Amino acid sequence: MKEFYRCAWAQGNPLLERYHDTEWGVPNHDDAVHFEHLVLETFQAGLNWLTMLKKRENFRRALDNLDPVKIADYGEADFKRLMNDSGIIRNRQKIKAIINNAQKFLEVVENEGGYDNFVWRFQPEKTIVYHRDDDIPAITSEAEEMSKELKSRGFSFAGPTICYAFMQGVGIVNDHTAECFRFQEIEAGK
Repeated sequence: MKEFYRCAWAQGNPLLERYHDTEWGVPNHDDAVHFEHLVLETFQAGLNWLTMLKKRENFRRALDNLDPVKIADYGEADFKRLMNDSGIIRNRQKIKAIINNAQKFLEVVENEGGYDNFVWRFQPEKTIVYHRDDDIPAITSEAEEMSKELKSRGFSFAGPTICYAFMQGVGIVNDHTAECFRFQEIEAGK
């Protein structure tokens, strides 16, 4: 009988395990999911992913169910409300970035026919197979290209590390290790 293996970063916590087993690395083409990951990755910068998963529902509640149209129209009262919301990460620069990025996100949707059309251009030509979590890079040339393009379009908190985490989250790359049970499932579903 083959031994069950899950990527090391996701072991030992039910929230991480559920996210790993059902979302992470699964190719996604839904702009609403893309925007949610954009928000979560922005707020996650400098923190761990478990913190974001624990606060995910709070972000949805505080940010109008992560609706970019509504967030793009946020003004000073909304900014102050968010800065006083203990259920989310209250970081002035990150909150401002989310409002800005909602506006830029909508511009990309309009100009590119969808955010999905834009982000999937940065998909690597082939899947790189990793055997240890330590082998997975924090950035790649594709993430650097995405970051450069996002910054040129006025996005904030769009560095290559955030872009690569986004790419992993929405399945533009499959960075499950080869031994992980999800690696082959995701590859087979492409």
